[in-house]
Amino acid sequence: MNHLAHVFLAGRDPDLQLGGLLADFHRGAPDSAWREGVRDGIALHRKIDSYTDGHAVVARLREAFDPPWRRFAGILIDIYFDHALARRWGDYAHDEAIDAVSERALRLVEENRHWLPPDLLRFAAYMRANGLFITYARQEMIEKVLVGVGSRLRHANPLAEAGPALWGNAQLLDAGFEEFFPDLIAFAKSFHNDRNRIKNRPVPRR
Repeated sequence: MNHLAHVFLAGRDPDLQLGGLLADFHRGAPDSAWREGVRDGIALHRKIDSYTDGHAVVARLREAFDPPWRRFAGILIDIYFDHALARRWGDYAHDEAIDAVSERALRLVEENRHWLPPDLLRFAAYMRANGLFITYARQEMIEKVLVGVGSRLRHANPLAEAGPALWGNAQLLDAGFEEFFPDLIAFAKSFHNDRNRIKNRPVPRR
C-alpha cells in the first residue's frame, strides 16, 4: 500500500500515523529512542505491506499486467490503490475529510522534523506543493507519482511510461480494490485491537 492508505489504516493515533509515514523512509529496525507509538506505526506499516503482498486478490491483479509491467506490478498496484482510496474516500472514512487527514499528517511531520529523516521532510514538502492526498484522485497526479517513483529507483525502469498499462487495467484494479480493501481494514483493526489489549493489560502487583 502507499502513503494515503497507511495513514488511513493507522487510525487517529498520531504516533501510529507518523510511524506509518516514516516506514517508507527508514530501513531496518526502528530506533529504540523513538516513541513506542511511532515504532508500533512502523510495525503496522510493514505488516500491512506483507499482508497486501500475500493476498490472493493482489496476486491475481499482478498477473493482469503483461511484461515488462508485471515486474513492477506491485508498485503499480500500490499507487493505484491510493488513487482508488482517494476517489472513494467517503465510502471508507465517514467522519473526517481527506484534506483534514493531509493537514494532520503534515503537522505531525513539522512537529517532529528535528529528528525525522530528510527524505520524509522532502516528501512532506512535495505533499504540500502538490495538494496531496486529495490529488491522488486525479489521473495526472498518479502519472506524476509514477515519474517520481521511477526516478528514485536505483536501476533504469519504464515507470514514467506506465500510465497506459495502469489505466488499461483500471476496471480490474477498481474491482480488486473493492474486494481487497475491506479485508485490509479488518487486518489493521485486528492489529489495533491487539495493541489496545496489551496497553490496557493490568500490571501485576508484586
